Amino acid sequence: TDLAVLKVKTDEALIAVPFGNSKTMRIGDWVVAIGNPFGLGGTVTTGIISAQQRNINAGPYDDFIQTDASINRGNSGGPMFNTAGEVIGINTAIFSPSGGSVGIGFAIPSNLARPIIDQLVQYGRTRRGWLGVRIQQVTDEIAESLQLKKASGALVASVTKDGPAAAGGIQAGDIILEFNGRAVPEMSDLPRIVAETSIESKARVVVWRDGKKIQKTVMVGELEKAEEDGLLDDMSKPSLENGEDKTTLGDVGLVLAPLTEDRREEFSIAGTPKGVLILEVEDLSEAAEKRLIPGDVIVEINQQEVTTPKEAASIFEKARKAKRGSVLLLINRNGDKRFFALRLKPAG
Repeated sequence: TDLAVLKVKTDEALIAVPFGNSKTMRIGDWVVAIGNPFGLGGTVTTGIISAQQRNINAGPYDDFIQTDASINRGNSGGPMFNTAGEVIGINTAIFSPSGGSVGIGFAIPSNLARPIIDQLVQYGRTRRGWLGVRIQQVTDEIAESLQLKKASGALVASVTKDGPAAAGGIQAGDIILEFNGRAVPEMSDLPRIVAETSIESKARVVVWRDGKKIQKTVMVGELEKAEEDGLLDDMSKPSLENGEDKTTLGDVGLVLAPLTEDRREEFSIAGTPKGVLILEVEDLSEAAEKRLIPGDVIVEINQQEVTTPKEAASIFEKARKAKRGSVLLLINRNGDKRFFALRLKPAG
């Protein structure tokens, strides 16, 4: 959303080009790009829509239209028209090893640009909705461990203290399936949906918890205000506890130990998290494949808090007896919490 709004003062009669509905565009539809490539103003190129909803790692709201219409340096900010003469995109980026067009260009969809433009005109800045969660992708293994039939939605890794999600009863480990009446098929869809939701409106959120759908209601906050207040990095830090000797979980390649003060200093663990320390990770094991490392702190296993290696081993054993194919770990790594699903070896 690299956009700005300029006010033009003139005595001449100007005609504004109309915006079109970018959602009605299909792959293969013809488009016309206009711009100022290499200083050659008023250049027109044609092509088709090559792909939609492209994520090019430009930010959390990536939803670009990809086209093979020639877009070069200087095209950015130029309109992309459909065959009805409506603006359905704003040229913004290219992929090129040479600096020139190789047939891979990107445009901001008009349906994403229009709310931003309206906000800039009305408020002089953007005002995006804010939920107050950190999320991650739901993999097949995570879905299986949480008894979800299909890997979809956004997994809540952590909830910002005093944020809208916390006030609405959303918890770490929930999978957000719907937000304000809109399905969330992929993790990347949620930030865009939330950002487009009216601030201070009540949104219905459908989450997957304990093997069933649960409905919650949240009051949508304002992202920019949360940034100003420093709430985006405000994550609660529980107190330290420790317990017994180390425990080996051979089938997944983990050696667990209590989180003592000495070990906290040894592994440079920030803050005072509560949980179980991963002391060792066996090479070529399931844990190593999932990139768990010594110094990680296990906060929960299968959405149950753990404070001792014995508790952790007990939950693993229950999962094996229940013939579950995997277990879900909530890991604290230097203050950042993420979920990891570990596959269990079949018994016998």
